[in-house]
Amino acid sequence: MHLALLVCAPALFVATLALDNGLMRTPPMGWLAWERYRCDIDCDSDPKNCISENLFMDMADRLSEDGWRELGYVYVNIDDCWSSKERDNQGRLQPDPKRFPGGIKKLARYLHDRGLKLGIYGDMGTYTCGGYPGTPVEKIEIDAQTFAEWEVDMFKYDGCYSNATEQEQGYPLMSKALNATGRPIGYSCSWPAYQGGLPPKVNYTQLGEICNLWRNYGDIQDSWDSVLNIIDWFFDNQDVLIPAAAPGRWNDPDMVCLTDMRLRRKKRVKYFLLSDK
Repeated sequence: MHLALLVCAPALFVATLALDNGLMRTPPMGWLAWERYRCDIDCDSDPKNCISENLFMDMADRLSEDGWRELGYVYVNIDDCWSSKERDNQGRLQPDPKRFPGGIKKLARYLHDRGLKLGIYGDMGTYTCGGYPGTPVEKIEIDAQTFAEWEVDMFKYDGCYSNATEQEQGYPLMSKALNATGRPIGYSCSWPAYQGGLPPKVNYTQLGEICNLWRNYGDIQDSWDSVLNIIDWFFDNQDVLIPAAAPGRWNDPDMVCLTDMRLRRKKRVKYFLLSDK
């Protein structure tokens, strides 16, 4: 039996200028690990569900083989807990060697060969939300270059363990650094979610100049009440949010469109539009 649940909010669109990197002219759609798999790194006891290259290759197969790619679901996004606990000798982030033995670049090419795109996660604090190495201001350039060399297509920049001053400096700097790599990398900012989501603390004009999409509100949880709370918040604040959006610059309600179904392999997975941690 295939159980499908689809919840879609209307696209928030106005014809205003957006980040000039030519990306995400329509809202990005795909799959992200966090809401279902969280920070499961126990590949010995739970090999099918742990954060590993096998999980993301499997999800890439599902998108490409089960018809989702043709519907526009092209992103497979890694969230937190993918990296080693330490940077390498050159100061670069590195994937956990046991869980990602092939490396991120090989994973990216696996997706590209299937007509898909790879997203990856970072955090501007000293640590990520899950306790892995962060990308503070002094590491922004080297990490942006690393992601470009790995042929990553989208970067989500979280804000755990950072303050308002660091966020004000770091989010624009990362936008500049990603663009300077010469590789087209979609940029997802979590900045407004850490500042309450609304003006005057959140400057949506500035966000549209530096980010392709941004988290406005709290995390999605695995419950219908959580989905409704997010929908209610966006409905209550639509007069502020609608003018902020346009092609290339999108509000991210942390799962605008959610499908939960049993696939032919009888594995429960989550597909979503703009799903984010």
